[in-house]
Amino acid sequence: MRDITECRARLRGLFNITITPFKADGEFDHASLARNIERVIGLGFDGILIGGTYGEFPAMSTRERAELFRRVMDSVGDRVPVMLCTAASDVRVVRELTALAGDLGGLPMVTPPYVSEVTDSQIVAFFRDMIPLSRTGVLVYNAPGIGITLSPSTLEQLADIPGVVGVKQGDLSPTAIDQIANRLYGRIRLFCASDLAFLGPVMCGFDGVSSTNSCALPELILATYRALEVGDAVTARDLHRLWYPLRALAREFGQPQTTKAAMNLRGFNGGSVRPPLRDLEAGRIAAVAGVMRELATDRRASVDLAA
Repeated sequence: MRDITECRARLRGLFNITITPFKADGEFDHASLARNIERVIGLGFDGILIGGTYGEFPAMSTRERAELFRRVMDSVGDRVPVMLCTAASDVRVVRELTALAGDLGGLPMVTPPYVSEVTDSQIVAFFRDMIPLSRTGVLVYNAPGIGITLSPSTLEQLADIPGVVGVKQGDLSPTAIDQIANRLYGRIRLFCASDLAFLGPVMCGFDGVSSTNSCALPELILATYRALEVGDAVTARDLHRLWYPLRALAREFGQPQTTKAAMNLRGFNGGSVRPPLRDLEAGRIAAVAGVMRELATDRRASVDLAA
């Protein structure tokens, strides 16, 4: 994407939160990553998200993250919009990666700096400092799981800053979603950060969804989102229910290791996780396999397991 205007125009729909496949020794498996990206683009996903929370960015060095950005953007080009997560606790790292992401034509996805007792005014000042570094603008990532939860009132302040393209909202409490959908709709792009409960935010007017489970169930989750997109809430609801058992296991066993296990069962090259995460042990993989076999019996899910 060339600039903020193009970024705003294209930033909508279903984005795949692409996991980062590592080899058993912790090395990047770039070939598997490329195959996984081509799969979702080929199916018609609207965009991808690289190096996010479930892409295991905290386990990567700054150099590794920069290389990941370059390889992905070289491969994807301008075919779909790409969110590139530039979050870090060190503002120097955020600056470096945010400038690189914008230069490459991606959209930097930035969290507040997750340091102790940072104030709302300091957070707003931080984003004002980051935005000029990127020619494509910035996506605010409100990620309670890795640090600070931004209130709807703080997001309103950020929405007034030229260059803030949108927010990826991880606080999915009904009150927060209601306030954000009604106060910020049309001002910036609104993305639901989770496929665990995206039906409500999209019905409230959110512009898109980012999905980790779509790495393992791309056909099913794409069909769910497309149904919702055209107003077929009943079909979307019924399809969303199909993969509740996998969501339940992910909550119990952790992400992204559960999704990676499901991908591997389908021959999708999920690979391994990096420490401090651990790959699922045999008993838990068996539980994931049972859920995937059950899904494979329902034609609506479009799940084929690897031989």
